[in-house]
Amino acid sequence: MNIEAAYIRIIFGLKLKQIRTEKKLSLFGLSKLTNISKSYLNEIEKGKKYPKTDKIAVLSNSLDVSYDDMVSLKLDKNLAPLGEILQSNILKEIPLELFGIQESDLIDIISNAPAKVNAFISTLIEIAQNYNLSRESFFLAALRSYQEAHNNYFEDIELAVKKFTKAYQINSTKKINSSDLKEILIEEFEYTILKDGLKDYDNLKELRCIFIPKTKTLLLSNTIDESQITFIYAKEIAYNYMNLDERLYTFPWINFDSFDQVLNNFMASYFAGALIIPKKAIEKQLTRFFKLESWDAAVFNKMITKFTDSPETYLQRLTNILPKSFNLKNLFFIRFTNKIGQTRYHLSKELHITQQQPPHANEVHEHYCRRWISIHTFNGLKNDPENPIKTDLQISFYPENNSSYLVITSATSDPFKEKHNRSISIGLLISTQLKNKLQFLKDENIITKHVGVTCERCAIKNCDERVSEATELIKATKHAEIEMAVMEIIQKFS
Repeated sequence: MNIEAAYIRIIFGLKLKQIRTEKKLSLFGLSKLTNISKSYLNEIEKGKKYPKTDKIAVLSNSLDVSYDDMVSLKLDKNLAPLGEILQSNILKEIPLELFGIQESDLIDIISNAPAKVNAFISTLIEIAQNYNLSRESFFLAALRSYQEAHNNYFEDIELAVKKFTKAYQINSTKKINSSDLKEILIEEFEYTILKDGLKDYDNLKELRCIFIPKTKTLLLSNTIDESQITFIYAKEIAYNYMNLDERLYTFPWINFDSFDQVLNNFMASYFAGALIIPKKAIEKQLTRFFKLESWDAAVFNKMITKFTDSPETYLQRLTNILPKSFNLKNLFFIRFTNKIGQTRYHLSKELHITQQQPPHANEVHEHYCRRWISIHTFNGLKNDPENPIKTDLQISFYPENNSSYLVITSATSDPFKEKHNRSISIGLLISTQLKNKLQFLKDENIITKHVGVTCERCAIKNCDERVSEATELIKATKHAEIEMAVMEIIQKFS
């Protein structure tokens, strides 16, 4: 999409329409005044055409506006935010076609209702400022929308993994070792790998690797385990095998320079997850799991460790497989982190397939419901080398939505932050379909809890785990009472 050219056409069209309207001229009237056809003027105002210099001169003379003002890209204060967003890198960097948005659609929307679009954009900017949303947050939100629009399943990447395993004779029936992938990186893609490459940099303890593109050198942290190394190698293969040139050079990421980097990072991670946990193998595993008559955390942990030591990699892979292979699309995925000894919990990653299910991130520093298994699993978590993964589940009932979710959570020490733990959860909407598929849902030992989203918005009475008053709920109740009283007065005196 040529944003620069489109931007110039749109701005000229907006200015022409604004000046014409201020002069109280119709398109027909302006056509009579300038001897320029009404249809051509309409296309100019819609940003589809940009007039030649002689016609700009005729328009400026007829409307009593200087030529320089007509061609200037500067908008008055009423439309300035619209100009800023059109000029911004965000529109240049996000491939709008991924979301089914064509250039002509964007131009038509803006040109047909510039004041409303401007007000909408101004509102978005104000919300972003109030909630301190960064450019990276915007990109990540766009990526989540892209994932959700595709039910987080991408057949082209699945096929790429299948072709790769065949071409490089990867035995997908066995757990993949980092040594197998390392050999491919070195022999096929000419990598130099320094296993302790970051050991001398104390300020980079949270980084697991850095890639140097000029020399194809991969520097690894000396603190990462086998599963992390395998995932890193798999991502590096993905970047090369799928020709993803715009990429990030650190893991985890520090910042994004463009949306392409965000998208390619996701695609490489998806490839890595699909390579480590093959589709057919996990489908067979889940089919057996669904037939179990009772829940067993040890069995679920074995399901994870068959492929990887990372619950996040496994549960993230479930979000690809469950919607596609088992038609379980009403699900959410969330990741919490918690500093040991503190009672603040940070929801650092989320994904919702088909709808915005509870729970969801709250950006105003409210207190997440302590009844969530995602948070409760942190209690008593010990860094036990023999049992590094603590898995539990519960049925969470949300009275406000009248909906229940089966939530499975696996907690471990955080591999990326010292003295931190993390929990990874997947929640499945309990429906007739889920009950028919999941035999152990009949297990009477599964605990059901009434839950909210945050304490500040929760209506549950006598909650022993509440850490804050329902302040937002109280405000909403008072507002509703005032609104009701006003309606009664209006009816009384009507």
